[in-house]
Amino acid sequence: MSAEKMTSRIENIEAEAEKILEAARKKSDQILVKANEEASRILAAGPAQDEVKAECQKLIQQAKDEAEQKVADARKKAASIKAQTGKKVDEITRRIVNNITGAKLR
Repeated sequence: MSAEKMTSRIENIEAEAEKILEAARKKSDQILVKANEEASRILAAGPAQDEVKAECQKLIQQAKDEAEQKVADARKKAASIKAQTGKKVDEITRRIVNNITGAKLR
């Protein structure tokens, strides 16, 4: 595999990892918007203020927790993809050296 192909492949993998992170960020934003909308709806309904505030805080915290988890999962997946890239680069390098020298690297 040529160096250009290898570089292109690594760039594609990194772009995929960035897309995953961006999707997680968007999902996180959507969750927070929904939580805020729900909090506003509850406030507009008019029940006891203390109960509403507590429920709002609970919903917002749940949304933040879920969003943080999704971002953490996306980061783990991106890190895994990058780690696999390193392994593939090592394998490709060994193959190139083997082809050039006719010897096997250990």
